[in-house]
Amino acid sequence: MEVMLWSLIVGAIIGVIAGAITSKGKSMGIIADIIAGLVGSAVGQALFGTWGPTMAGMALIPSILGAVIVVAVASFFIAKSA
Repeated sequence: MEVMLWSLIVGAIIGVIAGAITSKGKSMGIIADIIAGLVGSAVGQALFGTWGPTMAGMALIPSILGAVIVVAVASFFIAKSA
């Protein structure tokens, strides 16, 4: 239970950072930040490996890079449909 809570918190922080980097942070809510952070962590670690500092089992730098990719791709498709 405690590990899951930390994963959600770290996922939210990663999502907020990715939103700030892509300048899409104002349009995302906390749930979207958590989803972007968790999915971005999986994508980033799959693409870039697990190097750098880790927190809650997530390599932070690859996770942030993956979350930036996820947020950019998601905002591209959301903008297309709107």
